[in-house]
Amino acid sequence: MQTLMSRRLAATGFAPGRAAVVAMVLGLVVGAMLAFGTVAAQEANVVTIDNFTFTPKELTVAAGTTVKWVNHDDIPHTVVDKNKAFRSKALDTDDAYSFTFASAGTFDYFCGLHPQMVGKIIVK
Repeated sequence: MQTLMSRRLAATGFAPGRAAVVAMVLGLVVGAMLAFGTVAAQEANVVTIDNFTFTPKELTVAAGTTVKWVNHDDIPHTVVDKNKAFRSKALDTDDAYSFTFASAGTFDYFCGLHPQMVGKIIVK
């Protein structure tokens, strides 16, 4: 006794088991794409620290914007403004530091533990 759905699937060349597999794979693909889009949208004002590098090296934001630094390196780093406007504690792996830029200006920063690591925030 076949159901109407089973007959239609069989007529198109899909067995009921194959249709379930296709639906599951499509569900995973669509879910991954939605998750990636959500993560990408959240990282608009994020500077990552990885392989002794700040990325992006330069970021332009509007006044009032909060910028977040996230350390993905295996060793600690700090975020220090050259003019002492902000300074993070040592950030271990996956630790984060945020600072809100209230006024316009250019903020050159570096890692206090590794001064060759530099970056810049431009606030307009």
